[in-house]
Amino acid sequence: MMNGKYHIQTYGCQMNVHESEKIAGILQARGFCSCDNVEDADIIVLNTCCVRETAETKVYGHLGRIKSQKKRGAILIVGGCMTQQAGAAERLAKRCPFVDIIVGTFNQSQIGEYIDLFLHTGKRVVDVWESEKDMSLSENTAAARTSGVNAWVNIMYGCNNFCTYCIVPYVRGRERCRPIDDILSDIDALLKSGYKQITLLGQNVNSYKYGDKTFTDLLKMAETDVKYRLKFMTSHPKDVSPTLAELFATSKVLSKSLHLPVQAGSNRILQAMNRHYTREQYLDKIATFREFVPDLGLSSDVMVGFPTETEDDFLQTLDLVEKVEYNNLFMFIYSRRSGTPADKMPQLDYKTKQQRIDRLIKRQFEISKRIAGNAVGKTVEILVSEKKGDRCFGKAQNDAAVAFDSKTAQIGDFVNVKITSAKNANLTGDIII
Repeated sequence: MMNGKYHIQTYGCQMNVHESEKIAGILQARGFCSCDNVEDADIIVLNTCCVRETAETKVYGHLGRIKSQKKRGAILIVGGCMTQQAGAAERLAKRCPFVDIIVGTFNQSQIGEYIDLFLHTGKRVVDVWESEKDMSLSENTAAARTSGVNAWVNIMYGCNNFCTYCIVPYVRGRERCRPIDDILSDIDALLKSGYKQITLLGQNVNSYKYGDKTFTDLLKMAETDVKYRLKFMTSHPKDVSPTLAELFATSKVLSKSLHLPVQAGSNRILQAMNRHYTREQYLDKIATFREFVPDLGLSSDVMVGFPTETEDDFLQTLDLVEKVEYNNLFMFIYSRRSGTPADKMPQLDYKTKQQRIDRLIKRQFEISKRIAGNAVGKTVEILVSEKKGDRCFGKAQNDAAVAFDSKTAQIGDFVNVKITSAKNANLTGDIII
């Protein structure tokens, strides 16, 4: 078994993607190698999400499909946010007795030890820590990175915001920030390893603080003569400052793109969500960023159908989206989540929510298509992230997806491309030699 294969199924956010890289690192250190097909795996790991109830339903559905893998002796492990919820591990253990190891978010770094224990005793392991015992347990795990030219770096864990729809503070704990020197050391090591893009991760990166150092201090200290792009996610509008906007204009490494989740355009709904800003404040922040960086690429999250949302509330959201004109928008129907205040609020019927999000998707499609069309004729810098034959794919500074042909450009190269055409939100161009 110790030279077998593993398969990891990841649900949810970029934080989970990076944690799956760490789990992969643990398994590779024990002699296992990755495989694409669950049928070939000796160890199967499900790294779960619980932000939406539909995510949990998918996990149970997937477990039902892979239950048969137990007949050939595969070890089945479930961890992540879903199992960290109060009582969730016990429910999973009872409902799925074929799962061998169950862990939570705070002790996924111990998966290697749990595998050793299971192999030695044959006894099931169900262990979910109520809180983090030592942040370094996770950070000292060597990740088997799978994200191409990009490398993820955690700068903090947890969240203090308690949005009424969100389970994250309950399963990830309160904010804990990593030492700034450790983060800078990680970035330096990754750049020396050849990565061309670093993405800083946190539930709310803008609230990062270590000693007297703030998030903008960290970004300034990450400046280097090495050519690379620096990105971050996710931001909370209440903590975004004019200082950060100014830094976007002066930094040599910051990508000229910003993901700033608004969630709703109605002040009444924002208050019900416990978001701590108004639509006016949000629009002012956007205006400040665009004052410093006129061609800034903007993306956001919008939730449709939050409890008590009226047609007028939705129209205000639609109006905000039209005013901001996002390059890209991640749109979701509100999904109730047990254990959150919003779960106890009056709910909307699904038909209304579906009709509203269809209208929002249609409007955003028109906006994204027009923005992409305006890029035709411009020259942009592309970081090549994929190549198929002579066809190259990558992202511009504003995060726009661009395709072009080149025999010489390689993955990880920065090249200048003149945009020649746009199809929906995707751009095509010619490389400038």
